[in-house]
Amino acid sequence: MTTTPSESLPPWTHVEDFLRDRGADRMPHPGGTLLAHLSRVARLLAAWGADPDVQSAGLCHAAYGTDGFDEALLSTTERATLAGLVGERAEALVHLYGSCDRSAVYPLLGGDAPVVFRDRFTGDEHIPSDADLRAFMEITAANELDVLAHNEDLTARYGAALYGLFARSRDLLSPAAWAACTRQLGPDARA
Repeated sequence: MTTTPSESLPPWTHVEDFLRDRGADRMPHPGGTLLAHLSRVARLLAAWGADPDVQSAGLCHAAYGTDGFDEALLSTTERATLAGLVGERAEALVHLYGSCDRSAVYPLLGGDAPVVFRDRFTGDEHIPSDADLRAFMEITAANELDVLAHNEDLTARYGAALYGLFARSRDLLSPAAWAACTRQLGPDARA
């Protein structure tokens, strides 16, 4: 029997309930609410074939806020709480995503040198593993594609730059993620 992406999703009801309890269903976000966005990102990652930890991280990727979305559902002092819900690996990916200082990290992506991550919360720097970097890029692509799909102004302002980021980081993306970036952002890059 063949399963559809929605049938193969991890059981997230308890995580969505937690996010709802933290107010994600009341926070405005392109396309409706933050919770709706988080759910769409997780489903997109599932459709691309991401592993369950990456899907769970996608569902919670903005839990600590991000460099582009300041609203936090949890403090970084509550990492154990989130790890108890989604597992240590998924929580570590959520933290990596939320703590990323994009102005320091994005220019390094797709280059020949190791990508040094700067933590926007602490200023600390480290080099993530290849698996973590790939997961970070997959979540980044799913997040940005969903945001831009729901906001034409952001697409006009950032679509070409994001396409450039994903094009130079193509080796870090799954074929499905890269195809989605090309489909959605490719025309903006040529404009």
